[in-house]
Amino acid sequence: MRILILNTDYPQFLGSLYRDHPGLADATYSEQMAARNDSLFGVSDFYSRNFVAQGHVAKEIHVNNRLLQYAWARENGLTVTSPLAAGGPASPLSSLITQAKRAARPLLGPLVSRMRGPGMPDWEARILDAQVESFRPDVILNQEMTHIDNLTLRRYRDRGIFIMGQNAAIVPESVQFDAYGLMISSLPNLVEWFRRHGVKAELNRLAFEPHVLDLLGPPPARDIDLSFVGSLSPEHTSRITLLEHLARNTPLKVWGAGVERLPKSSPLRACHQGQAWGRDMYEVLRRSRVTLNHHIDLAENWANNMRLYEATGVGAMLLTDRKRNLAEIFEPEKEVAQYDTPEDCAAQIRRYLADEPSRAAIAAAGQAKTLQVHNYAARTAEITALVERYRRP
Repeated sequence: MRILILNTDYPQFLGSLYRDHPGLADATYSEQMAARNDSLFGVSDFYSRNFVAQGHVAKEIHVNNRLLQYAWARENGLTVTSPLAAGGPASPLSSLITQAKRAARPLLGPLVSRMRGPGMPDWEARILDAQVESFRPDVILNQEMTHIDNLTLRRYRDRGIFIMGQNAAIVPESVQFDAYGLMISSLPNLVEWFRRHGVKAELNRLAFEPHVLDLLGPPPARDIDLSFVGSLSPEHTSRITLLEHLARNTPLKVWGAGVERLPKSSPLRACHQGQAWGRDMYEVLRRSRVTLNHHIDLAENWANNMRLYEATGVGAMLLTDRKRNLAEIFEPEKEVAQYDTPEDCAAQIRRYLADEPSRAAIAAAGQAKTLQVHNYAARTAEITALVERYRRP
């Protein structure tokens, strides 16, 4: 099969990527894509590399990365006029950030069920159309449903392309689903939500890519007692309550976006260490004696997020919030530790920081489970089996 994976990137990440790589904005499409994947941000090329390993042809497109997409357009003879031209000159980086902020709106507010996503601007749609025509996929896996619209995907479906969606956030009521032959989600409650809305849906959990360990190299010293890496946004009210309690009672250090929106009195401001994307995030996790996980409120009572796999995959001891299905993923107290209340969490932290053998045993067992079971080779094999099942007449 020929599989095309569609995604978008956070604006903060895109800004840091091009800021940290002078000259990248003028590089070729393949050079920019290589730098983006080498950052290890998000799911990088984890899906495509594992589809390819199974004998398929696969690639990712990051539809809102203006510099990357314009490079493809130039190299393929496609003329696309920038909408920024009428507003005067802008640097490549500022242009990128402006567009990326627009594209990230649905990511920053996924819980508002009646919001309308901005959809794709014309330049994105034109380049994507040309890329689909060039690649001629059998399957499109859309990982950004609130940005890449149903009307566009319907046109691709009408060409005989099987359309899949991957989603773990409530979809705005304005979003339609008739283009999709199948929806996959890491959240069991959203699988049921899609089914109630007349969409075929199946569970497909997230994962860790073992190749990351080869790229990161030897593990560093564990010089961070307790870390949390993640967002601090209005969609994370219970998370902020937890972290503020821990900030007052444990040696917590926090990396992530959104601290500027917290009250000046919040103790998290003193714990904040900046942002950590991709490789930097993995290094924080590898340096941590204990790392904390807390799901977004949308997850309800279900364990599902990326940190479950990223933290255990690099060998950190994970302390995560108790969920009804956690035992389906990891064995609690053997492969990960779990907590209930903020007070219980603080007590668990003190326990494991004082008990190095138990902490190390949980970290090792959690990593072994993730590398053996929760990897992208297994997840992509599940996806290809689902495609074969649902593509049948």
